[in-house]
Amino acid sequence: MCPIDRVIALCLPALAVWILISSLDDLFLDLLCFTNWIRRRGRETPVAPPPEGEPEKQLAILIPLWHEHRVIGPMLEHNLAAIRYEKYAVFAGGYPNDEPTLDALRELEARFPNVHLAVCPHDGPTSKADCLNWIYQRMLLYEQEHATRFQVVAVHDAEDLIHPEELRWINHYSGRYGMVQIPVLPLRTPLHRFTHGVYCDEFAEFQTKDMPARGLLGAFIPSNGVGTGYTREALELLAEADENRIFDPASLTEDYENGIRLHELGCPQMFVPIRFLGGRPVATRELFPQRFRHALKQRTRWVMGNALQAWARHGWSGGGSQAYWLWRDRKGLLGNPASALANLILAYGATTWLWSRAAGAGWGIGTIAQGPWMRLLFSATLALQVHRAAVRCACAGRIYGWAFAALAPVRTIWANWINFFATFEALRRYALARLRARPLAWLKTDHVYPSQAALRVHKRPLGEILVRAGFVSNAELQWALDSQPAGTRIGEHLVGAGCLRETHLYQGLGMQQNVAFEPLESGRIPVWVARALPGAFSRKWSVLPFRIAEGRIYIAGPELPDDEMRRQLRTFTRLEMRFQYITPGNFAQLADDLLGKARRAP
Repeated sequence: MCPIDRVIALCLPALAVWILISSLDDLFLDLLCFTNWIRRRGRETPVAPPPEGEPEKQLAILIPLWHEHRVIGPMLEHNLAAIRYEKYAVFAGGYPNDEPTLDALRELEARFPNVHLAVCPHDGPTSKADCLNWIYQRMLLYEQEHATRFQVVAVHDAEDLIHPEELRWINHYSGRYGMVQIPVLPLRTPLHRFTHGVYCDEFAEFQTKDMPARGLLGAFIPSNGVGTGYTREALELLAEADENRIFDPASLTEDYENGIRLHELGCPQMFVPIRFLGGRPVATRELFPQRFRHALKQRTRWVMGNALQAWARHGWSGGGSQAYWLWRDRKGLLGNPASALANLILAYGATTWLWSRAAGAGWGIGTIAQGPWMRLLFSATLALQVHRAAVRCACAGRIYGWAFAALAPVRTIWANWINFFATFEALRRYALARLRARPLAWLKTDHVYPSQAALRVHKRPLGEILVRAGFVSNAELQWALDSQPAGTRIGEHLVGAGCLRETHLYQGLGMQQNVAFEPLESGRIPVWVARALPGAFSRKWSVLPFRIAEGRIYIAGPELPDDEMRRQLRTFTRLEMRFQYITPGNFAQLADDLLGKARRAP
């Protein structure tokens, strides 16, 4: 036996025992969730949608920002149009030394009456928790100035797609719970993006199984950082317990910390299980890191905050159920390196076995597994790992489809290595901070916002908007849905049938997309502005520039620009684009008047 085989022979039994213990831990949760599903099946609905017409509480959304000027505009434009809730306001916070983000927020504040800017009193970045605390203070000042009170506070990030029903669900369950957590699920990305696929697999399993199981066992429910609603009573409990610090600025994972703190204070918590409406889960959706280095940075912070920092602060207190979940949250400190080591041994074992078979040798790493106990141990761990892979595939398939889920076992190997390096980096950073008596440094995640194509499925249905605006009746909409020809959009069908005016259709589209609709007159548009883009481009995409000011080009058309149009636009101008709707007839008239003049101009 070669020296490498001897080392593996020493490590393998302990590694197998660890995998067995960890796998039995996972199996226990699988059985718990499965028996709960069987018990509830056919008897009751665990989570019922909020009733229509339920009174709305005043709700505030807090959004902390640092260098988010590229994403905060699209984020708020989309979500303000999509949310099916009336009594809410957005408080977005930035730092004095992040002027681009502040400029973007000032513009949004001027455009939307329910968006309010909060500026931290010191330069950034500090931590997400510190920024949230100052945003909360801005909210309190707003309450004093306007003689109002927000009864519920929700937290979101700059890259979030807020589900249209989210605030209604938080509003509904906040009557019984001090903290309400809506599921958080990554958006689906192409199969070759393995790093982001790891997030899809892990979150699908965690939100399907682990989060509901915490409630079943009476343990604390950690906030997921976004999609979390707090009642004012819950926030006041946090403030009273810790010198008015609702979000702990020294914590790297203030969301996880708040889950523990509220549980210890006796505040009831609820995780809303994943429920599908219209074929889509009611969940906060977002794009997670898609590159290894970005995922490493985020997961390093998670390991330092959820495992190491929380261990130092809370130990193993809270009783048996609490200690069990603290164990599950921290077992990655050993489990992540063990998983990477197991992958290495598996690869080495397969290679040596194939080589020995080809060479006719009678040795290899497989000889280590001699003896009935070792064979039984390896067989048990193998069976449990197959079960583990099947559960993850089932959870991922439920959210993303079976074609995506089929690659989950392969992505698990990549996940093991990401988590291994994140654990190593977290231990290194934590040890250095303790040795140097310095606070832990906050590691911010870089955010991106989904494309226009990805956003479309998250909009409120146009028919619902047209009915609520009084442009069509419920009966007319239902008739149109029943008789809608294939390939014809519902708005076009209603206009063609004489049930809807074209201007009302575009007003409805403007409400759906949070885009202005305003007819334009050719006499008010300078010819040189119309010439800012080539006439062929304008005619191809049915868009026309009508204003250039403050580093922006304002464009009008009957169709919302898609990602390809925006990409091509950047080849002609670096100005930031602003779009507004006009009717097809209005565009045709402008094109005849202005594009023709532009071609004849000297």
